[in-house]
Amino acid sequence: ILFLCTGNSCRSQMAEGWARTLRGDVIEPYSAGVESHGLNPLAVEVMAQAGVDIGGQRSKLASELAGVAFDYVVTLCADAEARCPVFPGRGRVLHVPFDDPPVLARQAQGRQEIMDIYRRVRDQIRDYVLCLPKSLPPIEPGQ
Repeated sequence: ILFLCTGNSCRSQMAEGWARTLRGDVIEPYSAGVESHGLNPLAVEVMAQAGVDIGGQRSKLASELAGVAFDYVVTLCADAEARCPVFPGRGRVLHVPFDDPPVLARQAQGRQEIMDIYRRVRDQIRDYVLCLPKSLPPIEPGQ
């Protein structure tokens, strides 16, 4: 599964970290972006608070994974959905949007509110990943 977001800095990194930690026995997770914005330090911090270390992950462009035949590409934001590249193989593209913590944090009043935003999105992504792979639609023959 490829988790795709605009900059591969926050949501897609969280999804990869959760999938590796919670579902690594049945999912081979990747994350990438249509751009590369670097790893978001607040995403690293809130994931560490939940016991998941994503500090060793790096922000990647989707083009770096062009040779991987994904079963699923999950876009996590509207921009990634609109700009999703075509990947080889039978992969199925799904759109599962989550709020963008850095954007929401711009309106926050202080560090506590910012961290609460990041934690809320982190937990929503965790809940989604916990349902994988059962919640994924089947790949149709010929896809």
